[in-house]
Amino acid sequence: GGNCSLLQEMDVIEKQDENCYCYLQNRTIHLQYLWSTLQVKVNSREKFRFEPISEKSNCRNSETVFEFAACAVQILWKPETCTEASMSIKQYGEDLCFKIQPFKTVPYTVRVKREMLDGKLLFLFVAGIFLFHFANSLSRSTIFFYLSGIILGVIALLVFVLLTLKRFIPRHSTFWILMSGCWMASLYFIYCFKENMQWLWSEHRNYLLEYFLAVGIASFAICYQHGPPTTELSITLFTWTLQLTAFVLIYCGVTIPQVAYAVIAISLCSKGLCYPLGAACHIARKMKAHFKSKKLVFKYLTEEEYREQGETETVRALEELRSFCRNPDFPSWIAVSKLRSPHRFADFVLGFPHVSPSEAKAHDEEYGIGSSFLEEQLFETRARSEEDDPANSIHEDEENEDEMHKQISFPYATELL
Repeated sequence: GGNCSLLQEMDVIEKQDENCYCYLQNRTIHLQYLWSTLQVKVNSREKFRFEPISEKSNCRNSETVFEFAACAVQILWKPETCTEASMSIKQYGEDLCFKIQPFKTVPYTVRVKREMLDGKLLFLFVAGIFLFHFANSLSRSTIFFYLSGIILGVIALLVFVLLTLKRFIPRHSTFWILMSGCWMASLYFIYCFKENMQWLWSEHRNYLLEYFLAVGIASFAICYQHGPPTTELSITLFTWTLQLTAFVLIYCGVTIPQVAYAVIAISLCSKGLCYPLGAACHIARKMKAHFKSKKLVFKYLTEEEYREQGETETVRALEELRSFCRNPDFPSWIAVSKLRSPHRFADFVLGFPHVSPSEAKAHDEEYGIGSSFLEEQLFETRARSEEDDPANSIHEDEENEDEMHKQISFPYATELL
């Protein structure tokens, strides 16, 4: 109404009489205020009544059953008195008004301060993104199942109790009607708790802690009795529930609804495009492997394979040489004029071996077992080992010297004899 004072950013108002205050939202969208909120704090030395005023205070103008129930409960809900009150206003939410009724003529102070980065909003947004993308793996985790059961039992006790008693409800239609009513009541209780959280925590902290502890233990016991979901259908339903919860967290975690809708749409598209993208990547890998040249694989030959391959290639090369020499275009007279033994070349072209028996015998004596070439190789190996071990070589040299003395003294001894 016209009697309410309009609040603006950085206002500090001091009054002592009853008055109402309103904050009108700025309709211009700025992305820097995505996680920004206005904090309104009221302080006084004496107790006062802080009463939020809704624009839809007339219950006859309610458009839905939930709005009518919320309006009716707000009429019956009388706020308690306090000496300090605070409230958080989203940047692009609804216009908000509240009334202050002091009991004594004592001045009170109303302060309006902007918080550019609200940690609670940022936490809700990040938690929603994380919960949506990891819902499939979290729905299969036993620890997360028990944690979800405890949280559901604490914040929505009616829903948790109804899920526990589902087996005793014969008709599904009755169950879903009761479930709708329990969710509406639970959402409204969550809203009332959020609006009066500071007052409840300061005035009734012990009762809240006892409630959290008792309900948390009971919820864990019931979840432990039933056990985590095992069938694929129950796991899928749990995954969808987590994803819907993630959308709620994303919507509540930003001050601009359009940004929340865009993030939800992008998340759905990214989740839906994972299968086409996976198929496209698989086809691309197959095509790349098909058109890519095969990498050469080198295999090392053993000594036996090397000998066999050498013999085979030698025989093949000799046959190619014979066929080339038998070719009519081969200049035979020029080749014969340059050879020292044309008769042997002619025998080779006619099919005789290219190595004579005497040459094969000489090769075996030179390079075969017991040949001089093999002995030279052994002596060279022994000389290298002696160079590597000088102590052994000195010892062997002393032994050789002793043998030489014996061999030298032996003839003289014979002559003496």
